Order: sequence, then structure tokens, then C-alpha cells
Amino acid sequence: MRFFIIVFFVLFSFFSCKLESKHTIDVSNINANLSIDRYEVDFYSASKDSLKNLKNKYPYLFPVEFTDSIALAKISNKDEQELFLESQKIYKNISNLDSQLTSLFKYVKYYNPKFRSPKVVTMLSNIDYENRVIYADSLLFISLDSYLGSKHKFYADYPKYIKQNNTDKNIIIDVANSIINKQLLSISNRSFISKIIYEGKKMYLLDMYVNGVSDSIKIGYSEEKMQWATYNEEDIWKYFIERKLLFSTDTKLNKRFIDNAPFSKFYLENDSDSPGRIGVWLGWQIVRSFMQNNDVSLQELLIIDSEELFNKSKYKPKK
Repeated sequence: MRFFIIVFFVLFSFFSCKLESKHTIDVSNINANLSIDRYEVDFYSASKDSLKNLKNKYPYLFPVEFTDSIALAKISNKDEQELFLESQKIYKNISNLDSQLTSLFKYVKYYNPKFRSPKVVTMLSNIDYENRVIYADSLLFISLDSYLGSKHKFYADYPKYIKQNNTDKNIIIDVANSIINKQLLSISNRSFISKIIYEGKKMYLLDMYVNGVSDSIKIGYSEEKMQWATYNEEDIWKYFIERKLLFSTDTKLNKRFIDNAPFSKFYLENDSDSPGRIGVWLGWQIVRSFMQNNDVSLQELLIIDSEELFNKSKYKPKK
């Protein structure tokens, strides 16, 4: 079996600290240097006279093709204004988001001292679900119109498994994931076990970075789907073992068990009861087991070969 290595962009400096319980980590003296600009407030409150100042403040959001006439038409558009007003009902005050981001950036910096907090820019993106959060090293964009609540009228036509994560609680998870995805390189080993352990490492980083958030929110499951996964853990594991899927390189397994979906595809009668991404959830449990049974740092976790991690994890599904 070919080995795979996951490395951080800045070698040797990332995750040198040994793992500690989140309850014993003191990040109070870490400076997060959080800065938040409210682009959607500035934009939808702008006029023809103030547009120049707006462009000077946010030059990266005004490409050449985004002319003044287009901007002014967008500002005065009835639907755009409704979207803005609806978002303001929930996010006029963002003190809670401020606190969550401050905590996140402190934990990221604790494990990676070279991390620099990006400037945060809130905005509206006409509910662009695929790009709800964009992290570009020095800038982090958060589209607030994608987090108006699972029952909001704007999401009426969305599938349940999508809109259940369109809440204010999901912002910090999406932000953390955007940082994690930038920090981790893709893997070279294409076996199923390697893929789910890779995803499990991402989920474990969420454990380390995000405080006070339930596992169901972290992975994007409803409580019912989370209960299903927990209750059926042993059967899920047996299914993968008996069908010899762990070391398979069949790419169809991605859509069945790793990609976001309403449910996982075991090709059994009760598939619709299962949550999507069950492989990610299982990889998470394997990585957690490994970290509980081995005294290693996060840096060591992220470079260890998947087969070695699995063998040392002492993973046993809960019955």
C-alpha cells in the first residue's frame, strides 16, 4: 500500500504543541487581532455620491467590469434590498459572531503560532451556497445571506440536508473548515481508508479549533441523523469490512460515503435513514480513537501514514 503524507504549507512550525484537553488550554493571552468590515451595510446604504469612497474601501470587490451603473442598479434593486433587510434582522448586531471568530483565531494561533488573523468582510452573495465562506489568507469573506435560519422563506426550495445548515451556528464551522482546507494539502493515496482518515483529520482539527459546538453541528447532521450514525456504528463498520471497501480505490465510493448528500448509499432498504458523508463521520471516530490511544502532537497526526494510524488507533466500533 502506498503511503500518503499530509503536510502544512509551513513545515516544522505548525502544530508543534502536544495535544491538550480544550479545558486545559489557556488562550486568553493570545491576541487574535480581529477586524470585521460590514461590506453589505456599506454597500446597500451607499449612494451615487458615496460610491467612490466605497470603492476605495473595498477595491478587491470592485473589478473593472463592475461599473458604477451596475453597482447603483444593484443597490436600488428591490429584491437586493429585501435580502439586505432580511439579513439585518439577524445580523445587525454581530457581537456573537465577533466572539466566536476571536475564539477560533486564538485556538488556530495556539496550534500554529505563525497564523495571522485575516480581515473579515461580511457581505451578501445572493445565497451562493457553494461559496458561503471564502478564505484567501489575508481576507475572509462571509456571506450572511446563507445563514438566515433553516426555516427562512428564501430557502423554501432547498433540500432539507442543505438548509438545516443555513443557520448562524454554522458560520463558525464553515470559517474553521475554510482555514483547515487551506492548511492541508490533498492526499496521494486514493484508497477509501486513506480518504476517510484524511477527512477524519479535518474533523479532528475542528475539535481542536472550535469550542462549545456539538458534533452534529460540526459535521452538519440533524440530531436524528447523528443518533442513527452512533447507534449503527458497528453495522457500518461491518458493512465496509465484509465488502472489502477499506482499501478499494473505486471513486464511486466518494459519492456514496464522502460527498455531501441527503443520505449515504449502502444500497439497502433503509438508506434514507442514514446521514450523508458517513465515511467522513467514521474516519473522524478512527482519528479520535488514535489520538486517545497515542501520545502525539497534531503535527505528528497530520503526517502519519493512514495504515499506520489505523493500526495504532485501536479503533473498535461502539456496539
